[in-house]
Amino acid sequence: MHTHVRCQQKITTSHVPWNQHLSHRQQPLTFLSQPTSPPLNLSTKWNNFKCLAAISKQTQRFFAAALPTVATGDTSATNRLIKKFVASSPKSIALDALSHLLSPNSTHHPLLYFLTLPLYLKISEASWFSWNPKLVAQVVVLLDKQGLDKELKALMSETVSRLEFKERELVLFYCNLIGFNSKHNWVRGFDESYSRLNQLICDSNSVYVKKQGFKAMISGLCEMGRARKAEDLIREMRERGMKPTLFEFRCVLYGYGRLGLFKDMERILDKMESEEIEADTVCANMVLASYGAHNALPEMGLWLRKMKTLGIPLSTRTCNSVLNSCPTIMALMRNLDASYPVSIQELLKILSEDEAMLVKELIESSVLNEAMRWDTSEGKLDLHGMHLGSAYVIMLQWMEEMRNRLSNGEHVIPAEITVVCGSGNHSTVRGESPVKSMITEIMARTRSPMRIDRKNNGCFVAKGNVVKKWLC
Repeated sequence: MHTHVRCQQKITTSHVPWNQHLSHRQQPLTFLSQPTSPPLNLSTKWNNFKCLAAISKQTQRFFAAALPTVATGDTSATNRLIKKFVASSPKSIALDALSHLLSPNSTHHPLLYFLTLPLYLKISEASWFSWNPKLVAQVVVLLDKQGLDKELKALMSETVSRLEFKERELVLFYCNLIGFNSKHNWVRGFDESYSRLNQLICDSNSVYVKKQGFKAMISGLCEMGRARKAEDLIREMRERGMKPTLFEFRCVLYGYGRLGLFKDMERILDKMESEEIEADTVCANMVLASYGAHNALPEMGLWLRKMKTLGIPLSTRTCNSVLNSCPTIMALMRNLDASYPVSIQELLKILSEDEAMLVKELIESSVLNEAMRWDTSEGKLDLHGMHLGSAYVIMLQWMEEMRNRLSNGEHVIPAEITVVCGSGNHSTVRGESPVKSMITEIMARTRSPMRIDRKNNGCFVAKGNVVKKWLC
């Protein structure tokens, strides 16, 4: 396993360095070559792109048309389709298509990866395009993973030549390379970019360069599952006269937590406290996510109580982390066709003791109040940013809170009540919102008078007095 490289060590790698060709005379980049591996069997529904996460219809049509040309090695047809797509697409759609191909979380057909370089090159010719080293770093990682060494070396040569006399920008380029390699869990690329960045830090007198480099290396090591090496780098930062910040501690904290090394995670928390670095909501959410990933529900409950003691506010992400870890709630959300509780009291009855404790801690927090607006004109609940389990529990809590406010005479009755659940633009399948489907089911089962807004189909609306009659 590659560890961090000391300044005095000579950097060696098992493969040819990316920036071997550093001449200012740029080498031409190839456009599209036939896939080296045999085409996959496309007898399945290769043209069913409903699984692609939140991309435009235009991009879906482009991918569907391009896939068979890539599979058969018809480069002329592929290049024509790319040219037509970029020419006919606005900037946002063209960049969105490229971003989808570059994302490590995309679920598209494997052969579509071969569109990455030619699509990037054609986009780079557009009048609106602005050269971006961060985007280049993403393309570099994909080329490396595809084994397109010739294209990889040419693109690296061009990029390093552009940035050779811009130290800050060159360091940020390698920082981005480390980040994207770690997101793809690409060990070879990560180790290579790590070595290069470490050497740049050693050779530089710039405090900015050193700080940015250490941030990227520590974050990347943790993402790659090397939290122990990342903690060693924090010590090395001190040796070089730099004080670690909350960011570095967060990375190492979560690095240990993701691995289930809770004692080490708690040791980092203690070290932060001794150095007077306060844990914030982001830190706390990382701890909760770590416990949840390893089904440590009692520890999650204790940590939620500690957050209350320390005065660390809970957020929507806190709610997401906690409820995504509750198996009963997740089972209910996976089977929305089945009958499920439509009140907090009913829900608590079917939860395990640990799950019930977590839900009680959440409903006693300020998460609902932060998602609500209440005045004479409107009472609004905004579920944006909430995962399905969070939206479910918050919706049940909201109904209970509304009942109390509308019946106790201490609150003004808003002219209109709105529940914002979204229309699915950011869902796994664009236009199909699981949250909206779940809210619709709750409305139907409770015989709610709230209806989908004619002006915004991502909202349920009703007059305030009508809602009062329903709940009270």
